[in-house]
Amino acid sequence: MKKIFVLIAVLFVVHFSFAQGDKLDALIDAYAKLYKFNGSALVAKNGIILLNKGYGYRNATDKVANNEQTIFQLGSVTKQFTSAVILKLQEEKKLSVSDKLSKYFPGYPKGDSITIEQLLTHTSGIYNYTDDEKFMANEVTKPANREMMMALFRDKPLDFSPGTSWSYSNSGYSLLGYIIEAVTKKPYEQAVRKYIFTPLKMVHSGFDFTHLKSSEKAIGYFKLNDKEKEEAPIVDSSVSFSAGAIYSTVGDLYLWHKALQKNNILSREQQEKAYTPVKNRYGYGWSIDSIEGKRRVSHGGGIHGFITTIARVPEDDICIVLLSNGSNTAVGDISQSIFAILYGKEYELPKERTEIKLPEEKLKEYVGEYAINEGLHVVISLKDGALVATPTGQKTEMLYAEKEDLLFLKSLDIQLEFTRNEKKEIDGFILHQGGAKIPCKKIK
Repeated sequence: MKKIFVLIAVLFVVHFSFAQGDKLDALIDAYAKLYKFNGSALVAKNGIILLNKGYGYRNATDKVANNEQTIFQLGSVTKQFTSAVILKLQEEKKLSVSDKLSKYFPGYPKGDSITIEQLLTHTSGIYNYTDDEKFMANEVTKPANREMMMALFRDKPLDFSPGTSWSYSNSGYSLLGYIIEAVTKKPYEQAVRKYIFTPLKMVHSGFDFTHLKSSEKAIGYFKLNDKEKEEAPIVDSSVSFSAGAIYSTVGDLYLWHKALQKNNILSREQQEKAYTPVKNRYGYGWSIDSIEGKRRVSHGGGIHGFITTIARVPEDDICIVLLSNGSNTAVGDISQSIFAILYGKEYELPKERTEIKLPEEKLKEYVGEYAINEGLHVVISLKDGALVATPTGQKTEMLYAEKEDLLFLKSLDIQLEFTRNEKKEIDGFILHQGGAKIPCKKIK
């Protein structure tokens, strides 16, 4: 009788898993049909892979479809691997996260007040080199050495005194890679392979995407839909380096998740350190929040033509990997809906937004300058009877009205929900992007 009950329980789990898998597939397929997801997805829970599938094309010109073997650039998902190697080297007593930057780079400006831990947690105050618009526009596809890269940020003023605030810094993570090389006397790539890729048999993961010769390599696109197809240049691995150079597959990243679950690469104590937020809900290469009262750890990545994310709930053995080669900003929304499915919560399938025409007098009400954050504003103006938006340092995009006070972009999954004061005047908007809802104040 006991065996019968066990069999019934197993059959129930299998049936429930298939049902969840169908919902997950339907969800991502709906995004793919609207050109809001083009890539590969893997979702697993309790050791069962519920979904492992590609959507859209890895090569749109030749109509080669994405699948579970497609290789993508990861962008900043790289940071969790960099932090893991730092923790391994600390375990071997080859360094300490309390070490000062000046120990490895004597003479580095204020290097005696910046620690490895502050580099890991984005609390060093070091200028983020990817904020250099000229460099990002003209130089990222070219090989660069350490001296060239450090020259982009070494002598810039600190954004704040180390440890007092938080600001995302790819420069800080590049320095971690250079420290790894100094300690191991090996290239960063070899250190990651030694400590992570080789023991986990992550054979589809690597670093030099520019020179990767594989039929499974995805082409990255800035735009990819039924009307537009704009290929993105490849950022050279010497530029993105330990902040964003790794390429991989959904399957290899699931191997990484399983190893973390079993404490195979990092111990439970090391992971606890990595998953403990210091400031702005950020630990060592992981962002930390909660879902259903349980800790969720995640990290996204964005690099020319690719947007990625890995999100995990270790307590429930949940792993979500979404890798897009279509610059799809909806990855955050998709991830949130996947969690809703896994936890039996409500979610919505994406819908195609239909444009309506508003009179020009109404459109004029939205014209102005709005602050997204201290360094990023967006100017909305009227051009030839249509609204356009120009964010600081970015190209102009057309805006379309779905209804009064709700505008959207067709090229990106972004909506602007305008707010009004007691006089019914526009005083700002709520920016809907990647699952976030950001209030933006009108300043002019």
